[in-house]
Amino acid sequence: MDEYKTTTQKVPFFFLTLDLPAAPLFKDEFDANFIPQIPLLDLLAKFDGTQEKEYKSYKEIRMKRFEITKLPPYLILVIKRFTKNNFFVEKNHTIVNFPIGDLEMGEFLSSNPAVQDAHPHTKYRLCANIVHDGDPGAGKGTYRVQLHHKGAKQWYELQDLHVTNLLPQMITLAEAYIQIWELDTSAES
Repeated sequence: MDEYKTTTQKVPFFFLTLDLPAAPLFKDEFDANFIPQIPLLDLLAKFDGTQEKEYKSYKEIRMKRFEITKLPPYLILVIKRFTKNNFFVEKNHTIVNFPIGDLEMGEFLSSNPAVQDAHPHTKYRLCANIVHDGDPGAGKGTYRVQLHHKGAKQWYELQDLHVTNLLPQMITLAEAYIQIWELDTSAES
């Protein structure tokens, strides 16, 4: 019965991968493409220590559960937009709704009291949002970076050599691919 045993591993992470739900196969009632939306907190629920996710390899199927035991000073989230099947690479255009400030990560920390006590600060503020525009595949799309300048308290968008001011409300409308969040240690969380 070794195939049904439970094992626990403590693995440090550099970034967290967030899995988007599958894109809809059909158009809506107006015969237009429907772009679904999902809250960032729903994607982060993968790391709450209770949800199980199935992972398949060529020789086995495993159920995994993830739990965060230490919050880093910078949290990097990678939204898995690209999937490869036997024929081509597809891009998922789901919009992820996220706050620009005050991403509360305390609810995703381990429920162990020692872990909770070791983290007096659990709120993050978005400092960079990387967006992929266009089709998937080598040389087919472009990237933009939306970056917060703390000193100027201003958001900027960078694409190639072009730098423009950006309203914070516009950040959430883009198809985020990679996000960098900074731990807010300025106030009590």
